Amino acid sequence: MLKLIECPRDAMQGWHRIIPTEEKIAYLNALLKVGFDTIDFGSFVSPKAIPQMADTKDVVTKLDLSNSKSKLLAIVANLRGAEEAVTFEEITYLGFPFSVSETFQLRNTNKTIAESLEQVHAMQELCIKNRKELVIYISMGFGNPYGDAYSPEIVLRYVEEMAKMEIGIVSLADTVGVADPFTITNLFRHLIPAYPNIEIGAHFHAAPDNWQEKVLAAYNNGCKRFDSAMKGIGGCPMAKDDLVGNLATENMIAFSKAHNEPLSLDPGALLEAQAMADTVFRN
Repeated sequence: MLKLIECPRDAMQGWHRIIPTEEKIAYLNALLKVGFDTIDFGSFVSPKAIPQMADTKDVVTKLDLSNSKSKLLAIVANLRGAEEAVTFEEITYLGFPFSVSETFQLRNTNKTIAESLEQVHAMQELCIKNRKELVIYISMGFGNPYGDAYSPEIVLRYVEEMAKMEIGIVSLADTVGVADPFTITNLFRHLIPAYPNIEIGAHFHAAPDNWQEKVLAAYNNGCKRFDSAMKGIGGCPMAKDDLVGNLATENMIAFSKAHNEPLSLDPGALLEAQAMADTVFRN
């Protein structure tokens, strides 16, 4: 069974229009009715870096989880953000972007890779203490535009570091949309059999003409966890200047049907959320 992680946070964070708090709350509550496994709803990061997410702490307390099977995930960029996020009982998962590109790790979290490994260790201890689960995103997991050394072996080495810390979920992130089927196949073919106790996921950024080949390469090699966003909106504003869109949720729903993978989504709630997305992400 496929597991869809809906990522409105990733869609919102680089949007040109500041979305009012009440509008975010209404949209997120609509998404909570659809039946996604997890909603990546916000982030506890510097408001100077990501102004769109400055109201995450105000949003989370207004979300209606009473009739939703979805769990909430919040992104954090450092231990301070993690310490704030764990105080909210509504949040199940904390997501941390760990980059295998030194340039991007410094650009994204103002930490070196070595310092970020120390952060992961501290966050993992914090999550265990507060009954949360840490999700590690391997940023630039399929290559990078910065000239930093990259190879699948580098990715495998850092996933092994996460395994040593008993991280339960690791998602490979195609931060700037450079993943190709060969690299995707190579990584998932090795990682999924090697780490049966880790849920290995994919966070693809893709164009309308190449999303399917990326998803298919991961799926054919055992990946069942995929991040996506309504309308394919989003991308990482801390990466290159041109945002590469997220994997579109609508495409993933079509993919799941074509491959007989039930998602158990509420069709009426899905239509309502899609209509609301047109309003939230207006020009």
